[in-house]
Amino acid sequence: MSMRPHSFEESNRRRTILATTIGNALEYYDFTVYGFLTLVIGKLFFSAFDPASQVLLTIATFGVGFVMRPLGGIVIGAYADRAGRRKAMVLTIFLMALGCAMIAISPTYAQVGIAAPIVIVIARSLQGFSAGGEFGASTALLVERTAPAERGFMASWQFASQGLGVLIAALIVAGLSFALPATAMESYGWRIPFILGLVIAPIGAYLRQHVEEPSMAAGIVSASERQPTIRGGLADLWRDHRRAVIVAIVITMGGTGASYVIGFYMPTYASRELGMSSVAALFGACVTGGLTFVLSPLIGRWSDRIGRKPLIAGGRMALILLIYPAFAWLKASPTPLTLFTIVSLLTAVLAVQAVPSIVILPELFPKRVRASGMSLVYSIGVAVFGGFAPFVSAWLVQTSGDKLAPTWYLISVALLSLFALPYLKDRTGDDIDLSGDAVSSSSSKAKVIA
Repeated sequence: MSMRPHSFEESNRRRTILATTIGNALEYYDFTVYGFLTLVIGKLFFSAFDPASQVLLTIATFGVGFVMRPLGGIVIGAYADRAGRRKAMVLTIFLMALGCAMIAISPTYAQVGIAAPIVIVIARSLQGFSAGGEFGASTALLVERTAPAERGFMASWQFASQGLGVLIAALIVAGLSFALPATAMESYGWRIPFILGLVIAPIGAYLRQHVEEPSMAAGIVSASERQPTIRGGLADLWRDHRRAVIVAIVITMGGTGASYVIGFYMPTYASRELGMSSVAALFGACVTGGLTFVLSPLIGRWSDRIGRKPLIAGGRMALILLIYPAFAWLKASPTPLTLFTIVSLLTAVLAVQAVPSIVILPELFPKRVRASGMSLVYSIGVAVFGGFAPFVSAWLVQTSGDKLAPTWYLISVALLSLFALPYLKDRTGDDIDLSGDAVSSSSSKAKVIA
């Protein structure tokens, strides 16, 4: 009899992980599969431009989705804090599916002219709006369903699910690229991944509708604690948690820049700049997604034992030291074996610092603004330093002629992000719903941050 409450809670926790991971993976699949079809979409929707400009414009359109993420973070994050995490998560998955459907049925530039890329931009904006609200709601649900001693493990499934989404997207695009001739891929094959994303979205929505809302979620928060409007929630974040918002954005930028260059730009870089086959490049992305999924929970456990800050600092210093030699090695030896080895090494280093960076975000904000606070800072960090990282990388290569130029961007953002760590308290193992400021409030440091 005494084991029943424990078993029931463990069962609920597993259902939460399953619903969040599968739903989030589907969201990231829908959002990222576009990035793996850059070369094909560039030919079909920006055919009026030269090949180099096609790549830049397609990558820029990929980045447009990130411009809308802060707005989605504000609106859907506030909704999650007021109506509950579950309702917000169901909403985001249907919005993402709608954007996926628009891309799947969109006519090409040859068929309708300038209207074609406009439809793509609108669809990507809708997907970005959805993704902006997804992060805060799903991460809050994970951390609010566990004991403080296991918070890193639970929150790590957020990053793991991103890796799973990348793995599925890369596998499907690689499989289609291998199975279909180039003419078939450009004719109809590129639409198949988006159709699949649309079809499987209801599965994620069903799982999320049946997950149990944690007792500390918005539905239990008293009326006096709730923000009456989105504007009120923003005012509260800026008035009472300004320093936490700024520190969190700076910390986030170091991980997101590396994540989107390694996970999304690398396939384009390997095939376009180094002449590797697109299938080999996509299997490199599969390695990234698979390793992220496997390593994230392990690193989450590790962060529960030794703290978040040591892993963030160590992982980013390792990235700074390794990124240039890794790109130089790949340039000197552009073979599938070299690509897979480098991607594996960089993904492991990325996960070491990215997982605790995500875990630390819900530890910065109280529950009444947790989803909106996390969504806002993560969306801004991803939008500015992550989503446009592939575009910046491609632009640097094109303008400088240096195929190693992307490394300087990654080194710069990683170095800058380290400056925020001294201003952050490591709350590993603490009850984050008890009073306490997660950001150092000494006067000298406050002046630097504010």
